[in-house]
Amino acid sequence: MNLRQITIKDQLELKKVYFDSIQSLDEKIYSQAQKRAWSSQAWNNPYFDKSITKGRGWLLSKNGIIIAFAIRYPYDRIALFYCKGNFQRKGCGSKLLHKLEDDAKKEGLDSLSTEASLISYELFLKNEWKIIRKEKIIINNIFFERYKMTKTIKVN
Repeated sequence: MNLRQITIKDQLELKKVYFDSIQSLDEKIYSQAQKRAWSSQAWNNPYFDKSITKGRGWLLSKNGIIIAFAIRYPYDRIALFYCKGNFQRKGCGSKLLHKLEDDAKKEGLDSLSTEASLISYELFLKNEWKIIRKEKIIINNIFFERYKMTKTIKVN
């Protein structure tokens, strides 16, 4: 796997990874209606585009194909964190999370925050993130639960 910084040219491929990631989720955790509402955000939510164009992020590719990505936007928040279904649970998320945390340390940030899905929050917990609270949100008239999380970044 190759790790590189995201560029504006990656925008369409990142949307495809986002869509694939959500559509591949187990329907025992997210219903088909939830997955449809959530994945539509790549095309219907201007904040999504803003996160890609103004955020700082990294992607992983295999054989020239983008398989996972993570973006901080604003600088102290992980806004997007997605991996194609076939590559989930193979270390991609850990690699990207460590890179974002390392970047934040180098930039002198005190902490990072995120809103983690029912899928990703366990990865954050394994990496010493703390749950602030469980939240309920609505996307396209569909209810979702997620976790507001934070991590203190220790500057050496």
